[in-house]
Order: sequence, then C-alpha cells, then structure tokens
Amino acid sequence: MKITRPLALALFALVLGSPLAAQRKAAPADSLKDPRETRLRNVRRLTSGGENAEGYFSFDGKRIVYQATPAEGGCDQIYTLDLATGAKKPVSNGTGRTTCAYFYPAGDKIIYGSTHHYDAACPAKPDYSLGYVWPIYPTFDLWLSNPDGSDARQLTHTFGYDAEATVSPVGDRVVFTSMRDGDLDLYSMKLDGSDVRRLTTELGYDGGAFFSPDGKQIVYRAYHPKTPEEKADYLKLLGQGLIRPSKLELWVMDADGSNKRQITNFGAATFAPYWHPSGKKLLFSSNMDDPTGREFDLYLINIDGTGLERVTYTRDFDGFPVFSPDGKKLVFGSNRFTSTQGETNLFIADWVEK
Repeated sequence: MKITRPLALALFALVLGSPLAAQRKAAPADSLKDPRETRLRNVRRLTSGGENAEGYFSFDGKRIVYQATPAEGGCDQIYTLDLATGAKKPVSNGTGRTTCAYFYPAGDKIIYGSTHHYDAACPAKPDYSLGYVWPIYPTFDLWLSNPDGSDARQLTHTFGYDAEATVSPVGDRVVFTSMRDGDLDLYSMKLDGSDVRRLTTELGYDGGAFFSPDGKQIVYRAYHPKTPEEKADYLKLLGQGLIRPSKLELWVMDADGSNKRQITNFGAATFAPYWHPSGKKLLFSSNMDDPTGREFDLYLINIDGTGLERVTYTRDFDGFPVFSPDGKKLVFGSNRFTSTQGETNLFIADWVEK
C-alpha cells in the first residue's frame, strides 16, 4: 500500500518549495483534481517532496500545523505553515518521532505527541511479516510548546502511548488516545493537562477523535473485536505494540463519553473523520470502494449514517480532511499528481457547499 498510515506514527518532514503565492501562479486552474470532484474548487498544493499530512488549521484560519518526513527518510517532525506567505517553520526539536499536532485556541501553543524524551533516535519500524500493522509506540507522550518550539513542556507522563490529541473549538478540553489503562481508549483533559477523564472502555482501538463545532460531541474511529479469534489477535498484537487497521468504523459520542453510537458499518479501513461546519455531517477517508484496499478517497455522510456521498476520485490516497474554521476551505493529504512513488502532500481547496 502506498503512503496511508492513518495513525501517522511514521510520517512526514520539512518540505521544500516556493512560497504559496508562487505555487498559485504556477498551477493551471483546477489541474490538481478529478473532474468528478465537484465539491472541490481551486485545488492548490501546499507542500512538495517527502511525506506530508495531518494539516490542522489554527483557530483564526491563518496557519496550519502538520507533520512531515523528508524524502531521504528519518523521523516525522512537526511544522507550521503560514497560508498567506507559504513560510514553513519547525515546531518539534528534530529528534525522536512526533505525531498529531494541534493548535490551542489563542494560537500561542501547539500540542503534539513525541518520543524524543526517551530516545533521540527514530523508534523501530513494525514487523510487517505480521501483515499491515500500525505501531503503537509506548514512548509517546503529549507535549505543549510555543509555535516556534520554545518553552516545550511535557503534559502527560504515563508510559504506554499518549497521542492523537485535538482541541475543542470551545477551547475548554483536549481529547486524546492513551493506553494508560491497558487498552487503547479515548480520554479528555483540560488544556493544562489536569482533570483527565476516561471516555471509552470497550475492548479495542478508539482514536483519531475530534470535537464537533459546538464542542458537545466527539467523532472517532474504532475497531472493536467481536469474535474470540479477533479478540485474541488484537490482544496479541497489542502486547507487541501493534494494531491491525484493516477494519475501522466511525463512532460519535457526547463529549462526556455518553450516548455512543456507530455511524458506519462498511467493513473497511474507514478513518480520519472530521466534522462538517454544520455539525450534522462528517467528512472522512475510506478504501470501501476498492476491492484491493489500496485506494483511499474522501466521503461525506450524515451523522445518522445516511446520505453517503463520495467526494474524491483520484488514485491511491486522499485522507485527513480538515475544514477551515469558517468552513470555506478544506485541507487534506493526498498522493495525487506526484512524480515520486509514495510522496504525500498537503492540498488546500475551496469547499463547494451544495
């Protein structure tokens, strides 16, 4: 499979390229999309080279924070990108592995996962002889720093994977995935790391969570093994710091962990959900329409599971869709129109509301 890695534990790098304004002049109008992608307009590439993904807007919509690995390899690190100037700046310190960064409401802090305090080297890659698996590095903790990387401090101190943190649009809490109680569950906490509350308890992986625009609900991806064989396989892999992501479904719950309900039942790798600005729909990535499981596209669905609509059609991978705070723009990661196999870039487009 080409670069998908929805957990983003092995992704992304400092990117090269001209300022965004120059990129806009260079590309013909909508040459970076399939004609069937009628929800997207004025598609532009934000990065060039290596593997770049999980771009999340600042609350004022002027910057994105993302993770990247260079084309020559190495660990993924965290960067910011100014959407007006195209300026890219490092946030993390360049050691260890990082993942899943997100702005705080005032734009003066960024939260992200990192392993650098345990080891400056990259953690070992997973054993793919076990099939397509994701690594769950137990050395991940959540860190908070200024956007320029200064004043970095550790927010979580529990050995066993703390990562995938995002912040409520209301600005009161953080939701994240942790293995602190023996399984991969969702937790929330205040912005300073206090008042940690467990939100999910069912056996299996719960992660990739985002608050709704009003902060009252949370969407997340989940795999809950059902049969004895599935449970045994899950627990065996978990004991090795791995999970198998071939079947993930979308769930929604209230922000306090109550009222959980399953939204999709595609039997595919369905992940990276993000709330439509209305709070009534979800945009997500899935390989449901590819029998080989290699092509991931973006889809839109109502939060009651109705109204499924395919949004993208380009080959290989489209994922990590994120709306701007005003709902007018969409940033996503994609392999589209690249010259190098495995290259993943961030793209931005105008969102067409129908």
